[in-house]
This record gives sequence, structure tokens and C-alpha cells, in this order.
Amino acid sequence: MIESICSDESAENVPRLVLLEATRRVLDEARRSILSPSGPLPEASTLEHSALAMEVAREVEGAMKMGLRKVINATGVVLHTNIGRSPLPRSALDAVESACGGYCNLEYRLDDGVRGTRQEHLEPLLCALTGAGGAMVVNNNAAAVLLVLRTLARGREVIVSRGQLIEIGGSFRLPDIMHESGATLVEVGTTNRTRIEDYRNAIGPNTALIMKIHQSNFRIVGYSEDVSLRELVAVGKQQFIPVVEDLGSGSLVDLAPSGLTGEHTARQSLDGGADLVTFSGDKLLGGPQAGLIVGSIEYVDAVRKHPLTRALRVGKMTVAALEATLREYLDPESARESVPALKMLSEPESSVRRRARRLKRRIDSSGAAGVTCRLTDEVSRAGGGSLPTAEIPTCCLAVTHSGLSAPDLEKLLRGSDPAVLPRVKDDTVLLDMRTVSDDEVAVLAGIIASIDQ
Repeated sequence: MIESICSDESAENVPRLVLLEATRRVLDEARRSILSPSGPLPEASTLEHSALAMEVAREVEGAMKMGLRKVINATGVVLHTNIGRSPLPRSALDAVESACGGYCNLEYRLDDGVRGTRQEHLEPLLCALTGAGGAMVVNNNAAAVLLVLRTLARGREVIVSRGQLIEIGGSFRLPDIMHESGATLVEVGTTNRTRIEDYRNAIGPNTALIMKIHQSNFRIVGYSEDVSLRELVAVGKQQFIPVVEDLGSGSLVDLAPSGLTGEHTARQSLDGGADLVTFSGDKLLGGPQAGLIVGSIEYVDAVRKHPLTRALRVGKMTVAALEATLREYLDPESARESVPALKMLSEPESSVRRRARRLKRRIDSSGAAGVTCRLTDEVSRAGGGSLPTAEIPTCCLAVTHSGLSAPDLEKLLRGSDPAVLPRVKDDTVLLDMRTVSDDEVAVLAGIIASIDQ
């Protein structure tokens, strides 16, 4: 069987090991079905050479596919954690190819020919963009928070409002991260109301930090009260206690002009007096996965010297992509167009609607049997633990098929190449065009037109 498959032109580029393992799996399954004492005997036709060869071919096809594949995001969730959060800017993709296609000066100073550090490519940009005295980058924001706590608060107390003791995706809880850092959590206030007196009363001789933490995927509304960063900083200065703010997503530009309120920038946090600020690189910033630490040079240097820093450092692909993304922000207005996440979040609904119309025209003209579609008004979400209450007006294409239920149609789209991820509402598949790029319209239309019931 191996020889007959190897002789097929479609298999000539398949490694022999892949063919061998696929053949073994198919034959093992055939033997189990024959020898099973409980099940019926398989039909003879399924055991013929041609049938087994087809099964092997299917196994090979699955094995040869990359596990990490492109998808078309039609969910309307811009920073969708499960599908990679932010798409990278074109400049970041080019930078990764340039730096990683061969060798690069990751930790080598070309000017004087001595060893440097990978942080040197990022720190000046982060300081310029945030007004920080020092900056460093680790592999994600959870690591940034862990490292800050491990460095500045191990064996000591950290004061946090109960309303900010969050759980983020993957069941990671802030109290657990704090416990692993060796710091002792001191909870103050109640879930919905925390006052400045709660912080003052909790300060003791073993207090190392006051922390203010972004509430990520939720907001407390109604009968609630919180303490501003400036108030915390004032208390911290009186007691000589540093204040650390974890922004979670974190942004480098003000999103309010786009109608997205409730998030402030890293610069605003530092201007408000925070000693250190941590945030993500792959959410609102729109770059690769990374954890950014900016603030007082004194505290950044202390964190930089901790032995755990090496275990959490980023590689050359992240450095290249993040540097290129940060450079986009040197011109904030240009960044709103060149950074895909920012563009999707701020794109006018009228522009999204035009893209939806283009897709509808393509589908209608394709003559796809059984497919009907119409434009409908909906809302998109920022996602990624940012702007949890923001509803961004969008336009969706509502697609139905005469011979398929919405779940079945969704499953077919999800199994296409590239996979299409829509959302289902009221037994209708919705394609949110806010998160579908102009370049993907023709591809998406082709996939829908080729649906075979």
C-alpha cells in the first residue's frame, strides 16, 4: 500500500514517515473493527485496497496541514483571544521577515562591536511614546505583573481593591498570580464600593505596593465607588509606597475621538503619578504578544535585574514585530490607519456597510444555489479584555441557506479553507464586516458561493 500511494503524483512530496504513520493508523483501525467482539463486522468493500488507500490519503491530508492556519474573522470581535487577537501591521510582518530570515543584531551593538541587550531596540521607543523614565518588555502582561510583584513585593503586602480582583481568560486569577509572586494580598473595600480611607487604613509597616488593576472583561455599575489613580498616588507619596497600575490591554493613543471611552493611555497613567504601568502588546496596542513595563527608571531597573527576567524574555520575532509596531505610533494619526486593530475599532460604520454591500453583490452575482443574504445592523465588540461595555455600530451580512440550518452552515464555513468564523443569531449566520478586511471580501464570497449542501 505504501508503494502504491508513493507512486501517486499527489503524494510525491509527502514525507515517507507521514505515509507510514497514516497507513499504520488506518490498518490498526481496520483490524480493531474486524476483531471487535461487540460490533458488527465491517463491510467487505471498506476493506478493499482502494477504500483503505482513500482512508490513508485522508489521514495524510490531515497530517500535512499546518496546525496553525489562517481564519477569516467574521465574529465582529476585534481582539479575539482565541484567534490570535491583533493582526500585525504590514511593517511588523516585514520586520519579522527581515530580522528572522537570517541573522540580526538582537544583542549586538553594530556601532562599537560589543554585546548589547534586546531591550535596547524597544526601550527608547516606549519611553518616547509614554513619557516613562525606563521601560522593558517580557513575554505577556501576566508575566509583567508577576515580575513586578516578585521584584518589589515578595514577602510583603500589596493592597488591592476587592472590586479589582479579576479573573482573565483561561481561568487565570490575579490572587493566584500574586500568591505565586510571593506577595501577600491585602483586600480592601467591598466588591462595589472602595474608598480612599480603605487604602489608608490598610497601610502598615509591611506594605510594599498599592496596585490599581483594570477590570478587564467587566464593569461595576450602579451603586458603586472607586478610587482614582491620583488619589492613590497622593496616599502612596505620603507613606513612601509606590503605586503600580495594571492597564491590562493598554493603549498608546486616546480612543475617545472614535467614540470609545473608558480606557486611558499608558502616558496618562504615568502623568497621573503611577510609578510603574504594565500592559499588553497584542491588544489595543495592536502588536505581538508581549508584556510592557514602563515607569520610573529606579523601579524598572530593579525589575530588569531580577533573575526571573531572563526566563520571561522575548525572542527576536517579538522584538522585531513590536519595534515596528511602536514606530507606527510615532505618528498617532497614521497609526489609526496602519495598525489593523486601531483601524477596525475606529472605522466608520458607513465604511463597514460599503464592504458588506460589496460582499452581497458578489454572492448575489455568483448564483449560489439556496443562499440568500441581506444587510443588517448589529454591534461589534472590542474584545481582549478591553472596553467591555462598548458597543461599536457595525453592518453584518445575514446569510441563510434553504437546505441548511444556521448551525450546519456555520460548521461548513468553519471547515472551509481558509476557515470562516461567523456568529449565529436567531437561526441566521451573521458575517460581521468590521473584522473582515477588504482583501478578504472576494475570498469570503467564493467560499459562500461554493457551499455544497
